[in-house]
Amino acid sequence: MDVELRQLRCLIAVVEQGTFTDAAIELRMSQAAVSRSIAALEQALGTRIVERTTRSVGLTAAGERALGKARRIIALLADLERDARAGTGQIRMGYAWSALGEHTTEFQHRWKLRFPHTGLQLTRSNTPSGGLLDGTTDYAILRRLPQAAAVEHVRVGEEKRYCAMSTDDPLAPRRSVSLAQIATLPVAMDLRTGSTTLDLWPEQGKPPEVIPIHDIDDWLTVIGSGAARGITAASTAHQYRRRGVAYRPVRDAPMVPVYVAWLKNDPPQDHQAVVALLAELYR
Repeated sequence: MDVELRQLRCLIAVVEQGTFTDAAIELRMSQAAVSRSIAALEQALGTRIVERTTRSVGLTAAGERALGKARRIIALLADLERDARAGTGQIRMGYAWSALGEHTTEFQHRWKLRFPHTGLQLTRSNTPSGGLLDGTTDYAILRRLPQAAAVEHVRVGEEKRYCAMSTDDPLAPRRSVSLAQIATLPVAMDLRTGSTTLDLWPEQGKPPEVIPIHDIDDWLTVIGSGAARGITAASTAHQYRRRGVAYRPVRDAPMVPVYVAWLKNDPPQDHQAVVALLAELYR
């Protein structure tokens, strides 16, 4: 059997992202390369594991078993990497859209004081688990919890919601906006990792269209063109300023919860102290 790690990562990405196209974007590969990797994995295993349709990707029974083992293999490799790094003092903290917004610099400063012998690496990973399930991060800052029993989380704070719009938008001159006003145009959403869903609106007041996007750059580009508006946490409004895009508070939207997460079966050694540090920032 000639199974490669790249093939296992492709399988995990296809399932987590929902399509070959999104998996390719996440892995920074071509869609053809992802397809070839899945085909090669199926050939190596001697069975079909992925059911392809025009709109979605599903797993066969063999695929479900393969996915579970693939995740365990990747997790074991992450353990190996952590063991190899033991003593090097480096913690990787992932985030899907934005890190801690206006608190990011202060967090980095306090980290150096609180953990002087442990380096901190902030890494954007646009996956539902912020890189935890694929072993690329030790912690994740999340504003939308993944449907994964393997992830442990603690709520450390909350943030206001902001509407992002083109500076030419009729709502741009306003000091704040409402959900009903936002819903008069299509709304751009990252349906995998974003903090905004259609559940924000009542059944009879939902936006006329949802424009699905894949990451923060796609989101800002669509909004800057005037084709859509977006709703996001204050951290995004602080961290991602772009010419042609304006942010306004949403006065009637609930706050966005902020979580710190890690793998339940492999909690980082100082996770309680890290939770306390993050919670301090949001008091």
